[in-house]
Amino acid sequence: MIISMTGFGAATRETDDLAVTVTLRSVNHRHLDVSFRLPQSVQHLEPACRTAIQQRVARGRVDVALTVQERVEPVTVVEIDEAMIRAVGAALEKVRATGLVDGPLHPGDVLRLPQVLKVREERPEVDAARLSEVVLGTLGDALEALDTMRRTEGGFLATELEERRRGLLALVDQVEVASQDGASGLQQRLLQRVGELRIEPQVDDTLIAQEVVKFVARSEIREELVRLRAHLAHWLDLVQGGEPVGRKLDFLLQEMNREVNTIGSKAEGAAASALVVTAKAELEKMREQVQNVE
Repeated sequence: MIISMTGFGAATRETDDLAVTVTLRSVNHRHLDVSFRLPQSVQHLEPACRTAIQQRVARGRVDVALTVQERVEPVTVVEIDEAMIRAVGAALEKVRATGLVDGPLHPGDVLRLPQVLKVREERPEVDAARLSEVVLGTLGDALEALDTMRRTEGGFLATELEERRRGLLALVDQVEVASQDGASGLQQRLLQRVGELRIEPQVDDTLIAQEVVKFVARSEIREELVRLRAHLAHWLDLVQGGEPVGRKLDFLLQEMNREVNTIGSKAEGAAASALVVTAKAELEKMREQVQNVE
């Protein structure tokens, strides 16, 4: 199955106390490379997020951006430094003993003491299990969107690659015919030239003919054509399967390019050479497209 490595997916989940957004962007890469931008509150979920991505994406560079908004009303917390009040009370008792101060220490007096009263706001922590559930659920939604886009793009790639595969298969047939014509022409030219250069009447014509056939046989490309057709058939089997095939297709293209190069060095005739050049150009275009296949 052909799946593109290029895609985008985003998802948001909102609850009474949370709003989580996940954005995924993927591009082509030789291996799976995942990078994260996570807020501090969910840093501990990175391993779980990475595992979830590895289960859905086989290859490519994936950038993950995640935001968390906690919708929890702050709670006002009032603290009184009791130790300081006791220390102040003890000091006042000593002063009363001298007769310089009368009367008890009232609440209003306490509130006027610096640093005795502290008021701050606190946000209650969101339940860790609930936070994990919402984050991973949102990531799953984003992965689903990413997968849909990558498969859609993969469908376009599959269509173009199949057209080029069929075109290459037609070129193979044309090369076979052109090489046979070229070999036949070479044989006729060699025999004619040998006849023109023959100066020893006692030379056996049969022996000369055998040598000419051996020379022409060096341009035989039947084995290369058989292997090239086999690679093209294997290509079709791979793309019709259910596994990621990018690396295998890349390897097949290398093998096909090797066969075409051999054919180019052996095939006779200008027509065969021109067809080989066209085949190489098609293989290069296929290779460029396969770089985007998972």
